[in-house]
Amino acid sequence: MMSQPRPRNTGRAPGAAFHHAAPGPRGKAVRYALALLAGIVFAGFCALGTWQVMRLQWKLDLIERVEQRVHAPATAAPGPARWASVTQQTDEYRHVRLSGTYLPILNTLVQATTELGSGFWLMTPLRQADGSIVLVNRGFVKDRKGIAASTPAGNVTIEGLLRITEPHGGFLRENDAAKQLWYSRDVAAIAASNMLANVAPYFVDAAKAQESAPDAPVGGLTVISFHNSHLVYALTWYALALMVAGISWWIVREERRRRRPAAANSPQYHAGQD
Repeated sequence: MMSQPRPRNTGRAPGAAFHHAAPGPRGKAVRYALALLAGIVFAGFCALGTWQVMRLQWKLDLIERVEQRVHAPATAAPGPARWASVTQQTDEYRHVRLSGTYLPILNTLVQATTELGSGFWLMTPLRQADGSIVLVNRGFVKDRKGIAASTPAGNVTIEGLLRITEPHGGFLRENDAAKQLWYSRDVAAIAASNMLANVAPYFVDAAKAQESAPDAPVGGLTVISFHNSHLVYALTWYALALMVAGISWWIVREERRRRRPAAANSPQYHAGQD
């Protein structure tokens, strides 16, 4: 009868092969590198949060300035001498007044969606006494019906809000001057398409008329809205900074916990106990 082979004595307790020792403390260089990385990330998130707070203050100041411009008494629209200095920051939504004669033969329709539905902005050049031209957004129309007939004849005076040109086109749609397909109020392109010279670099959204013909454009539909999510962004960046700080604190705590057994097993520790 054959004897069964006796198991080899490995000197290890059963199951020891499947036991993994707990990781020891990290080296000093690794600890310093992790601390430096955490500091950089924490400072970066804090900087981004502070930048968004600054942007929030800037946006609130801009909204306040625009509100003041919109409700201020009308002033003369900037003339050719001031055209070069007209900017979005200093002039957009300014309440202005201008006089001149409409050129209805050069009407341009720009696709628009308003509270009245889908249709067009009616852009008509206004020739002023000095020969300069300002494009006037006379308002919203559903279609081309009655546009020319509703244009006031002779010298007119209008009030409205100064707007900055909208170059190129709309969202994913380019203006096509050859086909007269306009998706934005691009002053320079509309002027070039109509072979107009001495044209202001802005246009004016006309105010709502007191009386109008049935097919006349509806003015006064300017939407004044500013996207303002800077506070949410700031809180998000600061929250991420706090998360980095919390994770760093947890890592430091775990590192200290790992170092205690290592210190207890060191010769220096036992020498001090003797």
